[in-house]
Amino acid sequence: MRFGLRVLLALGLLLAIQGRALAVVSVDVDLTAQTMRVHASSGERYVWSISSGREGHLTPRGVFRPRAMYAMVRSAKYNNAPMPHSIFFYSQYAIHGTNAVGALGGPASHGCIRLSPQHAAILFAMVEAQGAVIRITGDAPTHVAHARHAAGAALAYAPAPHERSLKEWVRNPIAR
Repeated sequence: MRFGLRVLLALGLLLAIQGRALAVVSVDVDLTAQTMRVHASSGERYVWSISSGREGHLTPRGVFRPRAMYAMVRSAKYNNAPMPHSIFFYSQYAIHGTNAVGALGGPASHGCIRLSPQHAAILFAMVEAQGAVIRITGDAPTHVAHARHAAGAALAYAPAPHERSLKEWVRNPIAR
């Protein structure tokens, strides 16, 4: 009788663990396309534009799980910049909302993955409820295109690759 109860308890625990494993949000980030595909076991699907790390600040690649989540946190490293709906997945790297929505669709961050504030809030709620597996693949685009920009936002132009080094450009961005 006791053995049978233990077997049933073990089977119930195994089924509960498997059920929990199925209820995970799949977050697939394609650095080459600068997009994020989100798929929840509930059937929700999204494709969103992102901004990943720009040259010199690459976004880590691999398969990750959320390590910490904060509805609002500010960057201690980058001028107290707001990082709403942050999902930290590796060291100090996170998926989070940004007010620089005009830069979405191209590399612009210091390595984090940026989303629009609305998309970050949706993703945060899904991951908080279900957990997530975050897969980051691809390479950041090697050329710099003219970024889309919102009214009042700075234009995102940078030198073409291999014409000048980044250090040269930082010293004098106007020179050719």
